[in-house]
Amino acid sequence: MTLDSVRVALRGVLANRLRSALTMLGILIGTSAVIMLVAVGTGISDGVQNQIRALGTNALYVIPERNARGRDRGGTSARRIRLTADDVKALSDKVRVPDANVVTPTVSTTGTVTWEGVTYALNSFVGAEPAFGEIRDATMASGRTFDSEDVESHAKVAVIGQTVVDHLMGKGVNPVGQMVEFNGVRFRIIGLLDKKGSNGFQDQDDVMVAPLSTVIENIVGNVDSYNSIAVQAASRQALPDAMTEITRTLRRTHRLGPGTPPDFIVFNAANLLAAGKKAAQSFQLLLAVVAGISLLIGGIGVMNIMLVTVTERTREIGIRKALGAQKSDILSQFLVEAMLLAGLGGILGVALGIGAGQYHGAGLHPVISPSTVVLSFGVSILIGVFFGLYPASRAAALTPMEALRYE
Repeated sequence: MTLDSVRVALRGVLANRLRSALTMLGILIGTSAVIMLVAVGTGISDGVQNQIRALGTNALYVIPERNARGRDRGGTSARRIRLTADDVKALSDKVRVPDANVVTPTVSTTGTVTWEGVTYALNSFVGAEPAFGEIRDATMASGRTFDSEDVESHAKVAVIGQTVVDHLMGKGVNPVGQMVEFNGVRFRIIGLLDKKGSNGFQDQDDVMVAPLSTVIENIVGNVDSYNSIAVQAASRQALPDAMTEITRTLRRTHRLGPGTPPDFIVFNAANLLAAGKKAAQSFQLLLAVVAGISLLIGGIGVMNIMLVTVTERTREIGIRKALGAQKSDILSQFLVEAMLLAGLGGILGVALGIGAGQYHGAGLHPVISPSTVVLSFGVSILIGVFFGLYPASRAAALTPMEALRYE
């Protein structure tokens, strides 16, 4: 590739500005689509992983197994599936479950929360012990969480999620110290939870959490079953062993025989994280394929225009060959022109993709990777080479006599 080839190629591009611009537009769209779609996929992947990680990466949760209609398996004729205080006691036994650090039950319900005449339908009002926040890696944006003294005294205090505050009190309002009513019971808000977002199942900020003793006494009454039991494993590496120990222990407390399917489900955030990561990677691949197809279509446009260019400049090729131009000179001339079209389109596409990637809104948080930018630009150049090679070879193969006779 000589400087003369670049000069001739640039002159050819500028001679047909509109046609060259439309050709570059295909590469521009393809390149920017690769950058933007991969950035969106990466942003979604990171978001899913962060939200699932908010459950606590070494946390385990036990819930009663229910059928698809939401009733206990077996219907009304079967015994009711329960998670009881005996289950909590058994799981807290270090001999039975040595890989569990903390075990705590929870109860939950739905209802209406009211503040100064404003009402909001709350999806999750949770009664828990202080250890529940530790298991969930819950942190406070302001105020404090409840402690063991609040549990023992059945204090009517609660911590609240940001979604509830936004709908009930308005954005920017500090709820700490405010009095709210839930299903007619007054609670004093002592803390605002840090935002956690959605975990793929529900909005984790659409929640109020109060001491377990208070919720049982004032909201749900005496219950014969907890909604869930949260367990903190000794470490992430201990999760598989802890799950096995929990399953074995609950099968014994529930008196399940060897062939009887369990009436409970044990899951952990690490499994959800792995599943979410795999799904996100598949989604990223799909977006990359779609973007790659756009870039491929742009390459076909380059080939089409270069074939037209060769046809239009056949006599010029004949004159150059008659004056002594070699086959390699003609080949490099048209190959450089194709690369120039693709390269300029790629540069503009990179600029557009990076610019569009700065937009954050409507739940989108694109994450632009430098490697994606380099790769997309490199592919645009390779597409110029690949789709420009055939037209360039066709031009170089013309004989001077054949080219000069062309009308």
